[in-house]
Amino acid sequence: MSDKVETTGMELLKEIANVSGKGGLYRILKPSRAGVIVEGLDEKREKTLIGPTARVSVLKDVSIFTEGEVESVALADVFLKIKEVHGETVDLQVKTASDKDLIEFLNKILPDFDRSKVYVSDIKKVINWYNLLAKYVPELFIESEATETEAAETPVAEVIENDAAETEAKA
Repeated sequence: MSDKVETTGMELLKEIANVSGKGGLYRILKPSRAGVIVEGLDEKREKTLIGPTARVSVLKDVSIFTEGEVESVALADVFLKIKEVHGETVDLQVKTASDKDLIEFLNKILPDFDRSKVYVSDIKKVINWYNLLAKYVPELFIESEATETEAAETPVAEVIENDAAETEAKA
């Protein structure tokens, strides 16, 4: 049996980062003494050393501000909703789309997003990131769908019974 934990679905977001001042997304490969080694998510797959002073945002930790009871929604949940509404890619061209079109896009995905804290530039990033991930890390969406389907097919009573059986076996 292997000690390696297999990463599935949206858990892969903990390996993907945005580096402030650099375009695109990066897969985090490994830390080094001088920073972190990353690989670009594009055709080139260029490896780069990002220094310790660079602002690196891991996508797993990114969320979008909302109004109401819930303060923010995880980017992973937003990506899943985009997949549900738009499929494999978002056809909206961020460079030529109007601010109104971009706000409408996010409003369809996350109607209660906080318009005072979420800027048009943030919406553009979300669309660009989604399209990059769908193209270069498609397993991000495929595996999470399978996990959701399996969870939906397992009755709650069965889960409770299994948990109770495991607890008794350990005792």
